[in-house]
Parts: sequence; C-alpha cells; structure tokens
Amino acid sequence: MNEIDPRSRVISVFNLVAAGYDDPALRFFPFCADRLVGRINPAPGSRVLDVATGTGVVALAAAQAVGQQGRVMAIDLAESMLDRLQEKVEKFGVRNIDLHVMDANSLDFRRDYFDYVICSFGIFLLPDMVAGIREWARVLKPGGRVMFTAFGKRAFQPMMERLLTRLEHHGFMSADEKTTMASIRLAEPERCRELLFQAGFKEIEVTTEQVGYHLKDESQWWDVLWNSGMRGRLELIPPAEREDLMTQHLTELQPLMTEKGLWLDVETHFAAGTKP
Repeated sequence: MNEIDPRSRVISVFNLVAAGYDDPALRFFPFCADRLVGRINPAPGSRVLDVATGTGVVALAAAQAVGQQGRVMAIDLAESMLDRLQEKVEKFGVRNIDLHVMDANSLDFRRDYFDYVICSFGIFLLPDMVAGIREWARVLKPGGRVMFTAFGKRAFQPMMERLLTRLEHHGFMSADEKTTMASIRLAEPERCRELLFQAGFKEIEVTTEQVGYHLKDESQWWDVLWNSGMRGRLELIPPAEREDLMTQHLTELQPLMTEKGLWLDVETHFAAGTKP
C-alpha cells in the first residue's frame, strides 16, 4: 500500500472497511449524521450533495429531511461503500437518493445547482482541502450552505495516543507520520474556520460537540480501529506481529475501564458557511 498514490490508498482502505463500517462500535457516525442534518436543517424539496457518503448515514438522514420532492446526491470514491448504501436504499424503499462514484475534488455537477453540500468526516482526506471546498462552493447556489464535520484534538484519546506510541516504538510509524495523520488536520476549530474563509464562504460558524459514549470493553476499541481508516495502517503490519501488538495495546487499556465501560471520546467540530 505504500507504493500506491494517496488517492488510490484511500479508495483501497475504505473499500476494505466497508463491510464493518456500520459496526455498533462506530455508532458515532450515525450520531453525528443526525446532528449534522439537524443543524443544517435542509428545507423540504431541497437538493443536497453528500460528499464522501460512505455507507450513507448522512444521505439517508438528509433524504428524510428534504422529503420526496427533494433530492440527495450521495458520492464516494469507494464503490464498496456505495454498495452498502445501495442495499439500504433498496431495503428501506428510499427513492430520493442517487449514488455516484465521484471525486470530491472534481464534481460532475453544474454550477449553482445544490442548496446544501454536506460532508461527514471526509474533508480531511482531501489532498488540497481549500481546492476541494472551493469545488463544493462552485456547485452551490448563491446563499447555499455547506457543513462538514471534523474530529477535535481530544477525539479517541487517550487510546489513540497510546496506540500511535506503540506503533512508533515497534517501527510501524514514524514520528512525522504521527503528526501528519489526516484525521487531525482540522483538530483545531480555528483551522475549520480558516478553511471556510479561504474558500470564500461567509456567515461562518464552527461549534464543537461531544458525541462520545462508552464501549462495552477494550475489544470494541479494536473494532473501531479495524473498521475505520486506521485499518490501512494496521494492514501494513505482518499478521503475527499485529496480533501481538493488539494484545499488548488492549492490555494497557484495561486500567481505563470503568463500571460503565471504556469511554470513547468523539469530540466533533461542526463547521458551516454560506456561499455569497
């Protein structure tokens, strides 16, 4: 995986994790989807673009909000993710969602088309976030609203820091890689605000909310890692060594367990702006 370009690596990883992306341990995805759609509050009949839709938790919530007179375009580069969403669309008889394999940096939609563009935990995967969000602005109508979510600096701590330290200690991650992980690119709320400002948005609002919960035990923390973007990093470790690392890591987390379980911090920034 180190030998392929970053875009192909992202596609490969998210195709890989699609089957487990709706694992109950990762329920922060639907939690945040409901909050995102509730915050942006799309009007009935609106056109909504859901960027990096994944298995569609945001798209489904948005489709319900805009009603049958509205339309949701759900795009992703990982076809396996879209396959999962297609299963849900058919199961629930949803008729106002269209699915497209599409690059968030190069949208096949005309200018000034959508009322809203939304993206849940996907913008930080773009190589050039400013260029990406400017492309989103292109397809927004004047007065249209964009909203994205990003992880705060406390998200997944202290477990993530302990895992990364262990990966570095065993030679599976460099110090530079720890500080340049995609998921922490927008950890500071001011970075979210700056991104929207650079892309030309006005009426910018960035709020932070805690959407965490208790996992049943430390094994569910591994479910979070194995069924999310961290899978790409873990797949680089030979299976036998990965098994040892997992055992050591989960053992060191046992002191964090309480009578309620293992707390999963999911500090989340909700960033929104309006196209002039």
